[in-house]
Amino acid sequence: MTRIPLHPSIEAAPEAARPTLEAIKKQMGSVPNIFRMMANSPAVLEAYASLSGALGKGKLDKKIRERIALAIAQKNGCGYCLAAHTYTGTHVAKLSIDEIAAARRGGSSDARANAAVKFAVKVAEERGSVTEEELQTMRAAGFDDGELLEIVAHVAANTFTNYMNEVFKTEVDFPKVDHHAN
Repeated sequence: MTRIPLHPSIEAAPEAARPTLEAIKKQMGSVPNIFRMMANSPAVLEAYASLSGALGKGKLDKKIRERIALAIAQKNGCGYCLAAHTYTGTHVAKLSIDEIAAARRGGSSDARANAAVKFAVKVAEERGSVTEEELQTMRAAGFDDGELLEIVAHVAANTFTNYMNEVFKTEVDFPKVDHHAN
């Protein structure tokens, strides 16, 4: 059971959160529970929506972004985000079931995506303490400085949502995924 109220409608949410919720509904067709929960603080909702929107305009393609989200959700044990990103990974990024499983294990069959996901997991595990050699390995894999910044930002953004969902036990409104099966 969710530990913080979910606004049952956009109209029931704080007025300052409504424009962001409307934009989410327009983009996604509905307002997932995570956003209905975040609407309790319009500032939190806006912060996440702004970060997510900005990163969506970055250089990393949606397939790499979804793989990172899956790997970080698995690492952090976030059932909500595993369900959400399995759904969006399949339906939006068009990742195969095998690629979703590989991302959850911290890798990919695609060499470039594999490097990005492994680096993202390393950033999460080491709380940002990566070596110069690890950065050089990423550059050798074809990632420029902007893309490296984006990978770190995606780790942070996904950790943010993982923690929100775990702290407040957001009710999963996507097809459920077994956290232990990957």
